[in-house]
Amino acid sequence: MVDKEIVSLYLERKEEAITETERKYGAYCRQISRNILTVKEDAEECVNDAYHAAWMHIPPDEPQRLKTYLGKLIRNLAISRYRKNRAAKRYVGVEVLLSELDDCVPDGQSPERAVEAHELTQELSDWLLSLKKEDRILFLRRYWYGFSVKQLAQERGCKPNAAAQRLYVLRCALRDYLTVKGVAL
Repeated sequence: MVDKEIVSLYLERKEEAITETERKYGAYCRQISRNILTVKEDAEECVNDAYHAAWMHIPPDEPQRLKTYLGKLIRNLAISRYRKNRAAKRYVGVEVLLSELDDCVPDGQSPERAVEAHELTQELSDWLLSLKKEDRILFLRRYWYGFSVKQLAQERGCKPNAAAQRLYVLRCALRDYLTVKGVAL
């Protein structure tokens, strides 16, 4: 079933929409959730929460790309759950992932930084579009989808050290790009 048909099921409020979403995108959603949360039970709950959120938000939302819409939902829900559980110190994987970006992306905690967030988003998007497709995919799979360096190295057919080095070069390039653009780091 194509995305447009699945979205139509949501718009018609047919429960089959959830079944079709799970059939087509269940593995994709679980992968994102597990990459961020690492605890299987939390990851599964997060996927169920994402399906519920899709049910509650379609309509009024009418996504053109259901996969992207679900990816954003699952990622945001997983990060929220991670932050909630972080107080209990249940996760370390995302700490490493996020700490890798500390030197090249501002934290956004101050009000001034919140105002700059929109500009930062645009600069980041422009930078990503300037990359070769392979580098853009590598960067997004690591820092958006949360894939481990080991997983990325296997996909690229290289050693983890080589993938980690390429990610380091990309982070340095991002830091330099944002510095040139006047983004306070």
